Amino acid sequence: MPSRLQIRATPQYQAELSNADEARYCFTYHIEIVNQGEERVQLLEREWLITDGDGQQQTVRGPGVVGEQPFIAPGETFDYQSSVTLRTPLGFMTGFYQFQDQQGGLFKAEIPLFTLAVPHLLH
Repeated sequence: MPSRLQIRATPQYQAELSNADEARYCFTYHIEIVNQGEERVQLLEREWLITDGDGQQQTVRGPGVVGEQPFIAPGETFDYQSSVTLRTPLGFMTGFYQFQDQQGGLFKAEIPLFTLAVPHLLH
């Protein structure tokens, strides 16, 4: 990979938007992408694999994130928040971002697996 990127995800359960009786569990997640490399990169696409507690999987692909295809300079951090709704109180997300370097080369940066869980569900 031509650039060193650090990707951190911080999920949070949204109780006020959720309804267990309707099997609707809403989560937000905050993503930080830190460019620890020596050149500017652009985030072009994303692909998420979302798995609920029953093992049902959904893939979400698309251009950029939250309507943007940001450039991230060396030493800069790009962060954003998004959301997902599951049918179960437990789930997982992982995936990757597709980036382009300054020479036009494409590369993928893996998004580490993170857990979506209603508080006190896991001990």
